[in-house]
Amino acid sequence: MQWDLSAWLQLSGTPYQNLPALLSSLGIGLLIGVERERKHHVLAGIRTFPLVCLLGTLLAMLLPALGSAWLPAAGLLAVAGLGFLPHGSRDPDEPNEPRTTTVIALLVAYTLGLMVGMGNIELAVALGIITTGLLYLKPELSSLTQQLDRHDLLSLLQFATLTFIILPLLPNQGFGPYLAFNPHRIWLLVVLIVGVGLAGYLAVKLLGEKVGAPLLGFMGGLVSTTATSLVYAREAASNPGSQQLATRVILLANMVLFLRLQLLTVAIAPQASGGMLLVMLPGMALGLLTIFISGRRGQARDGAPELELKNPAQLRIALGFAALFAVVMLCSAWLKDLFGDSGLYMVALVSGINDVDAISLTVMELFGKQLLPLQPLLITVVIAVLANTVFKMGLIFSIGGRALALRCLPTFIVAMLGMLGGLWFATL
Repeated sequence: MQWDLSAWLQLSGTPYQNLPALLSSLGIGLLIGVERERKHHVLAGIRTFPLVCLLGTLLAMLLPALGSAWLPAAGLLAVAGLGFLPHGSRDPDEPNEPRTTTVIALLVAYTLGLMVGMGNIELAVALGIITTGLLYLKPELSSLTQQLDRHDLLSLLQFATLTFIILPLLPNQGFGPYLAFNPHRIWLLVVLIVGVGLAGYLAVKLLGEKVGAPLLGFMGGLVSTTATSLVYAREAASNPGSQQLATRVILLANMVLFLRLQLLTVAIAPQASGGMLLVMLPGMALGLLTIFISGRRGQARDGAPELELKNPAQLRIALGFAALFAVVMLCSAWLKDLFGDSGLYMVALVSGINDVDAISLTVMELFGKQLLPLQPLLITVVIAVLANTVFKMGLIFSIGGRALALRCLPTFIVAMLGMLGGLWFATL
């Protein structure tokens, strides 16, 4: 339900029916103008910006009556002409704010005013807030760019190419035996692995290890626990100083998996959310408790190597894991063809190795259509989580090494036992 200010004020049909739009335009201009007024020797400030924004709104409102399509363009040229005015001189010793920024901000304010006059008030307000944020956060943004080196920017370009150029071109349909090879899904896994690694590197570099680790664990758990485990196992192997960070991120991400499955159940099969909570909550609670206890013990240890940040370049390992993912998808389709619906647990065992969500969504949809009882749903999800956990422990041991695996193993065991205990209680 949309809140209509003009209807609430009963302005419709009166000479003041456009007053809410005009006030919104003035508000956008004031927001940007206040930020510009704080600068030294600016071309426009707290008065000029609201007036320019109001000009755009008035011209947009006059456009239907006058029928002159050139009117907004003429207003844009007039606002752009303000950039040729000379600087005011308050104190010649104070540095001038770069004129180009203020001129562009004026053009944006004028365009936002046009949007308000054409009825796009909500979007114009949102863009006005974003514009003000960009102007206000100049020191922070400048500092951010100084912390990124050439290789960081190349990695960002590489990730953008993988995500926004290659991924949309790949067909999102099955090919080959059992139509098991989906190029879009396979490449999406490559994007996830590269993206998780790059996001982790940037988060720790910009925010620090203490802030970055919980954030990375939470985001990694929402995106892909398998990709997160793979990326940070590799990081721990190549950089001994990052082992403690890698442990925290991997374990927190895998605890978020329980929360993610619970949220999926609430969204897709709400009738099963109570039973799923009995299964997921003990695993997550005991796992988090184990992380807390082991973390306090880890703080007392001395002599840990210093964390040295290195930009992740894991495209090769991501491609290798995507190939393994394709093979597992083929095996899953083959087993489903052999056993049919009666082999649901077998399918969960195989498909859960690389993807818990796919089999979980399938059984939740079956439950929602009343084609599957609650108990088989819970058992299937638990089998998939167990298979996925065993697979991730294998990744951690083979890629990250024995030390990292031993750090992660107690939490994994306790969490799985908690989940199995919850399943036993839920199926009584």
